[in-house]
Amino acid sequence: MTDTDTAALLDRARTWAAQDPDEATRAELAAIIEDVAAGGDATDLADRFDGTLEFGTAGLRGGLGAGPNRMNRVVVLRAAAGLAAYLKAQGAGPDASVVIGFDARHNSDVFARDTAEVMTGAGLRAITMPRPLPTPVLAYAIRELGCVAGVMVTASHNPPQDNGYKVYLGDGSQIVPPADSEIAGHIAAVGAPADVPRGGPGRTVGAEILDRYLDTAADLATDGPRDLTIVYTPLHGVGGTAVVEVLETAGFDAPHVVPEQEEPDADFPTVAFPNPEEPGAMDLAMALAAERSADLVVANDPDADRCAVAVPGPHGWRMLSGDEVGALLARHLLTSGRRGVYATTIVSSSLLSRMAAAAGQPYVETLTGFKWIGRVDGLAFGYEEALGYCVDPEHVKDKDGVSALLLLCELAARAKADGRSLTDLLDEIAAEFGLHATDQVSVRVTDLSLIGAAMDRLRSTPPTALGGLDVEQVDDLAEGSAELPPTEGLRYRLAEGARVVVRPSGTEPKLKCYLEVVVPVHPEDGVAAARIAAAGRLDSIGSDIRRAAGL
Repeated sequence: MTDTDTAALLDRARTWAAQDPDEATRAELAAIIEDVAAGGDATDLADRFDGTLEFGTAGLRGGLGAGPNRMNRVVVLRAAAGLAAYLKAQGAGPDASVVIGFDARHNSDVFARDTAEVMTGAGLRAITMPRPLPTPVLAYAIRELGCVAGVMVTASHNPPQDNGYKVYLGDGSQIVPPADSEIAGHIAAVGAPADVPRGGPGRTVGAEILDRYLDTAADLATDGPRDLTIVYTPLHGVGGTAVVEVLETAGFDAPHVVPEQEEPDADFPTVAFPNPEEPGAMDLAMALAAERSADLVVANDPDADRCAVAVPGPHGWRMLSGDEVGALLARHLLTSGRRGVYATTIVSSSLLSRMAAAAGQPYVETLTGFKWIGRVDGLAFGYEEALGYCVDPEHVKDKDGVSALLLLCELAARAKADGRSLTDLLDEIAAEFGLHATDQVSVRVTDLSLIGAAMDRLRSTPPTALGGLDVEQVDDLAEGSAELPPTEGLRYRLAEGARVVVRPSGTEPKLKCYLEVVVPVHPEDGVAAARIAAAGRLDSIGSDIRRAAGL
């Protein structure tokens, strides 16, 4: 970086600091400016001002800190003002309400308060949740309160230094194109934060909205066995109270909650990443389950929109994959007579399509994310392999880790009463439809250009075989189709029903490769033999796709 470039960067940083209303980030930026001005390394400062944090279909998400490329009060004020302008351009008048929720991460309450003040300053009504609550409570409240939009301040399962800003419209679904780009356009037109009109805090909704959500979730469970010893962890998030109340209302004994992870803690001290999918995140829960001789381990991510499950086995506790949990919930709902569309995403298992067809129910495949699943007409059940499940779309058109957790406990209790386990139910599904085994190759990078280079390599030199299976068809998802809008990704259809989808993560610096193989279950060999065969095929496919991508 030349002296001229550094001087220009310092000018931009000083201008930003002068308009920052937050004392902490203003002081943080002042210290960095002073260091760079004295000849220090400008890399961090340059990164903070390398463009702006992009507003997309996931809203905003990024590391906390000063500068336009971080999550902070300036960025949130501009986002809120842009959203308000978009809503008014769509016809929202002075009686229109926006409901705002927040989790327990650093600054979530501050960002929620700023958003409320911007909404009232724009002539809209703001309704704020009374305390940190699960994301599905916010999604429920949008339609229950008749709001034109909802905002959830959360970074879900991201690292503790992150925060985010998720936007829903009045139908209770997350934004999709073109709303995202239209909102982004309004954000770009916002001037200095000091010029954004700000009003009062609006109204804080009472406890009744949470009570109605909890009662609605508990009502999903039907009469049946309740003998189940449950271990639960909210992973330092906001799901704990809601889950315990829903389980007890539905007739279950209170779960054994992991004490070290029971209370919300924005630093997530016991886990490297507060994501139940990450290695080690569930260790404390499974240790407590062994101590308590539990039947089931269940967990939420920090904002409780995802649900994870672990079951006992001959070699200790094991996590179920998102596809396995999705199949169990689908089986539960199909056998109980739930009619309508069963939906999942292009990166999830194809098993759901076979299960729905066998039950005479329609099936739809969407792009990745509940912003797409929640918009499926006539949705009865939707899931994505990343531990997201929508079991009550009538009330929550988004993934809901609380209601899904309840139905999994109900299913496990029924199985226990019949002398079976969730593993037995999965074996029965495999015997009927073939073993659909899935896995994921996920490569985290610090240099985002590596992801683009890998996608270019796969396009220019596509593999002809993966794991010994011929590549029979290649779909460039960026081109779109009659069924799917364009998205960055590649799908390889292999022989014998196998499949690989490669795409950049939408929320993390990762390249993700989603693998699936289908292995028939022969009565003389059983499911165990099919699982061994599937594991070998998945390992081979994973190695080959990683090699083909140059990672």
